Amino acid sequence: MSLSAWLWLGMLVLLALAVPAWGRRRGRRRGGPGPGRRLLATLLFLLALVLGLAGALMHSWHWLHEDVPVAQLSLRQLGTQWYIGQLQVGDGPVREYELRGDEWQLDARVLRWNLPGQLAGLRPVYRLERLSGRYGDPKQDLAGQRSVHDLREGWETWQIRQRMLAALPFADARWGSGAYLPMLDGARYDVFLSPRGGLVAKPADARTEALLREAGW
Repeated sequence: MSLSAWLWLGMLVLLALAVPAWGRRRGRRRGGPGPGRRLLATLLFLLALVLGLAGALMHSWHWLHEDVPVAQLSLRQLGTQWYIGQLQVGDGPVREYELRGDEWQLDARVLRWNLPGQLAGLRPVYRLERLSGRYGDPKQDLAGQRSVHDLREGWETWQIRQRMLAALPFADARWGSGAYLPMLDGARYDVFLSPRGGLVAKPADARTEALLREAGW
């Protein structure tokens, strides 16, 4: 169980102790709780509030340092510098794209929040723009066969929503971000959005890690 869960559990225990302390005393004397019990109940309530707030902050802080899954990409080689990429964005369907070159690249546009917005539970807003193939040699990139695929679905709606969100006082910055890694036959990659709002690509399994080592990455 996470630290935030333990803090919230402690809050519930303190509340369970504080509520009876405010109840009426049983016995021969009339009236409500005495000054001592009232003071104890107040302290328990305050401590429960502190634990609850600390749990909320720890929960937010935990995912502030956690990458958000964005997409998965699997590669199958058809020929020299020629691949089929199977891309799954979130829980959406798997789609195939023809890619040419030595490396794949995924680009996105990102809207990031400042710290108060992040602590309030707002995660970066992003929209994937394109998946493309690129050559390791920039000169070949100028003359080689290009492969660029538009991933912008509902782009006009995104543009309007992005402008509205960017006007909020806790919006931090807007920028483009991209991640790329080698295209290798049988490789599988996971793509994440980092807490700072940048795309990060990682090998999805041990086989891909071994392929990257063999390729000198």
